[in-house]
Amino acid sequence: MSAPILEIRNLTIDLPEGADRPHAVRDVSLDLHRNEILCLVGESGSGKSVTSRSIIGLLARGVRPSAGQVLFRGEDLLRASPKRLRELRGSQISMIFQEPMTALNPLKSVGDQTEEVISVHTGMSKAKRMARIVELFDAVQLPEPRRLLRAYPHQLSGGQRQRAMIAMALALEPAVLIADEPTTALDVTTQAQILALIKGIQAQRHMGVLFVTHDFGVVSEIADRVAVMQRGSVVESGSTAQVLRTPRHDYTRLLIGSIPSLIPPERKPRDDSRPVLSAVALCKSYRSGGSLFGGKDRIAHAAKGVNLTIHRGETLGLVGESGSGKSTVARCLARLIDADGGRILLGDTDLLPLSRRQLRPYRRRIQMVFQDPFGSLNPRRKVGKLIAEGPMIHGMPEREAMSRACELLELVGMDRRAVDRYPHEFSGGQRQRIGIARALALEPEVLVADEPVSALDVSIQAQVLKLLADIRDRLNLTMLFITHDLRVAAQVCDTIAVMRLGEIVECGPTGEVYASPRHAYTRELLAAVPGKEMGLMVRELHEGAGACP
Repeated sequence: MSAPILEIRNLTIDLPEGADRPHAVRDVSLDLHRNEILCLVGESGSGKSVTSRSIIGLLARGVRPSAGQVLFRGEDLLRASPKRLRELRGSQISMIFQEPMTALNPLKSVGDQTEEVISVHTGMSKAKRMARIVELFDAVQLPEPRRLLRAYPHQLSGGQRQRAMIAMALALEPAVLIADEPTTALDVTTQAQILALIKGIQAQRHMGVLFVTHDFGVVSEIADRVAVMQRGSVVESGSTAQVLRTPRHDYTRLLIGSIPSLIPPERKPRDDSRPVLSAVALCKSYRSGGSLFGGKDRIAHAAKGVNLTIHRGETLGLVGESGSGKSTVARCLARLIDADGGRILLGDTDLLPLSRRQLRPYRRRIQMVFQDPFGSLNPRRKVGKLIAEGPMIHGMPEREAMSRACELLELVGMDRRAVDRYPHEFSGGQRQRIGIARALALEPEVLVADEPVSALDVSIQAQVLKLLADIRDRLNLTMLFITHDLRVAAQVCDTIAVMRLGEIVECGPTGEVYASPRHAYTRELLAAVPGKEMGLMVRELHEGAGACP
């Protein structure tokens, strides 16, 4: 094999004083060659993003390298001047960031932002720059590339924004591409498209790609080699086949074993005689101010005649891509937004025509767990108050409500002393547990969980999913579970309803839908799940030495 194009040698990166540990990265060594994709895998806090950002000098303030080397074609980038790093960024080493909405300038069109990359590093004329951008947009499969030159980031979908970021990163044909969790926030079909795009471009241009991810399903699809990081250190590395099939380190086995299988487990028959929550011909539409390039107002139908029924103790999974309408349906059912028509039956009561005042007694019967455990908790209120607030609004004395909050924290696997702490003092997984405790405080009949684990690492995700299943069985809860992750849905849901463009295109028992999907869209979703063979590997690990929970 030829010499590496990028070498990281014994890299140590210090954290600011007062952090929970002295080093973000400790004694890390990695090699990246041309014509290969190296996946750097680990959970939040493992040091993988810090490692990747150190290559091009984009570390946060107070975080600094204290030892080691980062060699690009023999040049130590840790000792390069800011001017030299600016010369290399984009032209030789490019980066795709995790969240394109924050990485892109909202005040400039994507065409102008891509042009800026080219104009800074080349002497191309304006006409040649624009032709190059159209060529790049076409290469990353953006629709109508000439027209998209004038589009602003908020006018593009998540997948289109990520494609625009990839076009910017490829503008000067760099030798090394760093991709930092580029598919984490994307639905399954868009994720599959982006992975295929990166893999195809890498093969075509013979680049070295450092791909940062926490998802071993993605690893199995795209990686040539894998390095696993835990708490700032590389604990295992090797070829993709070796790491996935015969992992040596307990942490690697834990990560692989935490991936939900796409094979639904056997389920106990549930009582279908008592519908708890139903949607009947539910409709909801939004009016937007015309298309991207002008024209009349558009009406987007987020829900078009949706019919759903959830029975006592059942978990119904509502799955589909971003924009399919699943979160809109969930919020309509919880009466957080008003539907335009149809019926929402809680037992025999139609909630849709009720005023806010009339609705108040029913609020406690349907509670919601939100997607974002960081944004859904008031940072200025202590955890106990957050959980006790609902019962107190409904008339429970404060002392009793706070005692109930302590009991609920223990129910979701946390110390009752957490009542006196603020949300920022907890990890993402702990915050989601707090959100679940808050939702349970009013003893609801129905729990609506809107993407409750999509923002969590795989091992924390597994814990929260197990917690939700245990609580459902213990309290005989009815659950509407919203997700774009078909692996999660397979393990959690008794019944699956597949949404596309505001309509339910298929609904049935999870095992039947996964085994023999009737609708072409369902088949497309299942086919797009990355690393489908991972289910067999996870099963083999679980049946092996028992290293995984």
